[in-house]
Amino acid sequence: MVRAQTSHPLDPLSAAEISVAVATVRAAGATPEVRDGMRFFEVALVEPDKNVVALADAYFFPPFQPSLLPKTKGGPVIPSKLPPRKARLVVYNKKSNETSIWIVQLSEVHAATRGGHHRGKVVWSKVVPDVQPPMDAVEYAECEAVVKDFPLFREAMKRRGIEDMDLVMVDAWCAGYHSDADAPSRRLAKPLIFCRTESDCPMENGYARPVEGIHILVDMQNMVVIEFEDRKLVPLPPADPLRNYTPGETRGGVDRSDVKPLQIIQPEGPSFRVNGHFVQWQKWNFRIGFTPREGLVIYSVAYIDGSRGRRPVAHRLSFVEMVVPYGDPNEPHYRKNAFDAGEDGLGKNAHSLKKGCDCLGYIKYFDAHLTNFNGGVETIENCVCLHEEDHGILWKHQDWRSGLAEVRRSRRLTVSFICTVANYEYGFFWHFYQDGKIEAEVKLTGVLSLGALQPGETRKYGTTIAPGLYAPVHQHFFVARMDMAVDCKPGEGFNQVVEVNVKIEEPGKNNVHNNAFYAEEELLRSELQAMRDCNTLSARHWIVRNTRNVNRTGQLTGYKLVPGSNCLPLAGSEAKFLRRAAFLKHNLWVTPYARDEMYPGGEFPNQNPRVGEGLATWVKQNRSLEEADIVLWYVFGITHIPRLEDWPVMPVERIGFMLMPHGFFNCSPAVDVPPSAGDVEVKDNGISVKPIQNGLIAKL
Repeated sequence: MVRAQTSHPLDPLSAAEISVAVATVRAAGATPEVRDGMRFFEVALVEPDKNVVALADAYFFPPFQPSLLPKTKGGPVIPSKLPPRKARLVVYNKKSNETSIWIVQLSEVHAATRGGHHRGKVVWSKVVPDVQPPMDAVEYAECEAVVKDFPLFREAMKRRGIEDMDLVMVDAWCAGYHSDADAPSRRLAKPLIFCRTESDCPMENGYARPVEGIHILVDMQNMVVIEFEDRKLVPLPPADPLRNYTPGETRGGVDRSDVKPLQIIQPEGPSFRVNGHFVQWQKWNFRIGFTPREGLVIYSVAYIDGSRGRRPVAHRLSFVEMVVPYGDPNEPHYRKNAFDAGEDGLGKNAHSLKKGCDCLGYIKYFDAHLTNFNGGVETIENCVCLHEEDHGILWKHQDWRSGLAEVRRSRRLTVSFICTVANYEYGFFWHFYQDGKIEAEVKLTGVLSLGALQPGETRKYGTTIAPGLYAPVHQHFFVARMDMAVDCKPGEGFNQVVEVNVKIEEPGKNNVHNNAFYAEEELLRSELQAMRDCNTLSARHWIVRNTRNVNRTGQLTGYKLVPGSNCLPLAGSEAKFLRRAAFLKHNLWVTPYARDEMYPGGEFPNQNPRVGEGLATWVKQNRSLEEADIVLWYVFGITHIPRLEDWPVMPVERIGFMLMPHGFFNCSPAVDVPPSAGDVEVKDNGISVKPIQNGLIAKL
């Protein structure tokens, strides 16, 4: 009998494990000064090798899937327990300005550490030179306090008619890298300043009054202002009466009165089942993870396909980076190029959905445990949301001869989380469908980052939305990293990528009617060949195929990546932010799996002086992709030309892409979805609407 395990190898670290990891590293500090200076930016699970995951899923955790392991003579050798879990810590020493990485091996960890004793072991550590880790919320708060207390800043605000510092908002933006002055030898922030009009109104939209003309540089290590200059007196925009977005009278308006309640009722409960972090729904199964940097991670995605059993689709899905470059060349907007994952952390800025959830119906929540700046553990309750959604028609056909019709409604399973980075909110969603599709979606909302105008001034680099107030043009880019495993057991490398373009047949004997077009495939054989861009004119898409598995027609089984709306950077090729974001230059990159290749701009993009670090450098190896353990890096974005209707709060904009089965199944997996017309009896103006056995609906 194998020994029971308390945590699956891919489960996020528990609060107790984080405490043990922090205590272990702190105890390993060489001197009291080193220990006192430690600040903890990230404590995350060291994800085990894929063969360990296979072993765990085969013999240690339900639903127990021995088929995941390769067959061997005499049967498999099953260890009595799995390897111990490990934690990886990113630690910044505030006294020495050094960043280090630590690996801590965790023993069986109880709900709480006893008497301060730790039960871990440091197995590896190193100091990483010439980098700066992400910023932390504690640093943001300290920076705001330091700036507001700086005498020259107070004088500058007084010249603008502001003496009450409680009205002032200081957003500590990372400095980026524009010249040697931004080198990571110093930990820097260049704050943006805003000002409320009412100190007793905490929900007032303070972003409606940007303060411009003031240059501030803050040393975040020592928390002191090291550069200050009041360069230009730009009047504060007048208080916009439309600036607030709180309900009804609190914003000076009236809410709609004709919105009736909408209830989502599942009287028999949901169709999904959850065991720990393992989810099963409509033939899909996968595991849910969470990291401080990426937020939600989806592991071990597979589909149960009748007699063919469990069929893997992907080993790991997540959003690994995002970049928001602004298109105004004026100060301070030219330097607004936020790397919201690498400089801040999407997971660290995630919401507790206890404070307001956008989901309806029967919801399963997952908490997230993270370290804070000083090494304590903080829990974001109800951080990840899992629920089912009705999604309109799945398929329908009516036979005109018989008059009979069949229709099925689509249901999807949605896993999501939402984070706030300064003024913007981002919702990250993975949708699983009954026909085998997986959709990745990002929803953008929040409040615009604005600029102030001189009286009578206009700018072509943005939209005037109120007197003295304008919204600069900008772009949002997201990077999805997809460690694919189409019909591959963990660790197998039997995938390849094919690009498909629609071609128009040349006029001639094969096209006498001039109507012919066809899909042409090209195998992407190496990394440099696989640097590709979207092309809507040719309906370009990419298929990840298994090189050794075929469907009933003899075609290789596959899943295809279908782009949604997309764009490329509009900045010039010499733009400073592209030094750190060279991965934005193409929509698709493909690499063979390598354990340490996780983040497209490198692990530490904050103040990074190195050109093209990360993905753009890795692909120069030009490794073979003809039969490999394939990783897709899909870069997708939106160009935002602000509208008046985006103020005072921006309605959600959606972008994303689809992973669709392509020859993976022998026919549509949606054909066996049962009629759902009878889920709920409804009445339309007193006329009862009831189902008929074959799925038709008749008005009685």
